[in-house]
Amino acid sequence: MTAAFAAVSACFAFGAHAQDKTEIDFVLNWIAGGDHAPYYYAAQEGWYDEAGIDLTIQQGKGSTMAAQQTGIGKTQIGLADLGTALVAKGKGADLIAVMNIYANSPYGMYWMKSSGIGGIEDFSGHKIGNPPWDAARAMWPALAKANDVDPDSVTWVNVQPNAKLAALKSGSIDVTTSFYNIHHIFQRELGDDMGFFAWKEYGINPYGNSIIVNGEFLKDHADAVQAFVAVSQRAFAACVKEPAPCVDALVSANTGLKADNEMQNWALVVELMTDETSTTKGLGYFDEDRLKSDYELVSTYFDIEQPFDIMEAVRNDFIDTSIVVPTP
Repeated sequence: MTAAFAAVSACFAFGAHAQDKTEIDFVLNWIAGGDHAPYYYAAQEGWYDEAGIDLTIQQGKGSTMAAQQTGIGKTQIGLADLGTALVAKGKGADLIAVMNIYANSPYGMYWMKSSGIGGIEDFSGHKIGNPPWDAARAMWPALAKANDVDPDSVTWVNVQPNAKLAALKSGSIDVTTSFYNIHHIFQRELGDDMGFFAWKEYGINPYGNSIIVNGEFLKDHADAVQAFVAVSQRAFAACVKEPAPCVDALVSANTGLKADNEMQNWALVVELMTDETSTTKGLGYFDEDRLKSDYELVSTYFDIEQPFDIMEAVRNDFIDTSIVVPTP
């Protein structure tokens, strides 16, 4: 246990006898999966409770909804793609990002090699399928331009998230986008015929899923936010070192999940969590230069109705810099 976490835990453990714990509704970005295992593990082990937090984890329906709910205070804390959260903030959502989970962008492009496509240079004239609201579609021009591809040379087809693979295999689309943490499912379904590249390897690497907090709640309950971040950092570090108990806790709390699938999911999440900053400056620590680049990217391809200073929308001071992503 780190000194910072011990201090927070001791403070809340003493106060919890004299006053009620702080109630926190935490909404996920999506339905529970391997990437959420640390929260369930920490809850199962009683770490949030020990830190004075009465935590309720809510299933999510997308980053947009998580950002909106947290921005209006319906939930105190949420998990959302940082770019999506910044767009919501530009629309007036009262939220602050306090910890990143995906230090690397989770966006990836998938296709079937048998289609004749070898890489992004061959996308021109082909159909890319994903939901019309997908952030990857909006940011496609940035990826295309970074790789000398005409952004208008492809045709976009509306495909629901759970229909991407079927559409790809049937030939109704030629390429699709997906988060890397379900890469193993594409591998299983497409086998050696799977074509893939990660956006981060092609010049576009915005921060992904991040923990966001309602601004008003943060003002009134900074100690509780500090405790939530401390516990979450501790849980993610523990799950990198020993994932099985964390995945077991996730599966036990969510009917229908299978441990082997979520273990594969979690292994991919560890890759997304790991970069130079997260392994040296702190697990969840935001790099200022990258934040400025992310804001420029988002403001270019999305509608920021009310511009703001990115450094006032993100805080690093809750991060315990002694907790880093463990490396082999």
